[in-house]
Amino acid sequence: MRGKTHQNLILNFPALDDKKPRDASEEEGMVTTTGQEETEVVDMSEAETQARPTTTAKCPEGDNDEAYWYMRQIRAADESETRFFVCTECEHRWREDDH
Repeated sequence: MRGKTHQNLILNFPALDDKKPRDASEEEGMVTTTGQEETEVVDMSEAETQARPTTTAKCPEGDNDEAYWYMRQIRAADESETRFFVCTECEHRWREDDH
């Protein structure tokens, strides 16, 4: 095999349990910020599911007839996108092709 010859490198990292005492003189120029208040925390857990579009689509695994949908280009650029569905109840995933 042809290529460049590399020398072996030895890297020294301090052990994780190496601790040095705090130095007050180093910390004099540091700024301590206040912590984030609880009222500033935004709960996004429901927003992710609410933001996805839904459509009427029969879940192949159950009786539900509503699903989230999204599209992806998984084949050649000159072919249509593939539609993917996720059941809003059981989260079963399936896809729909045009051919």
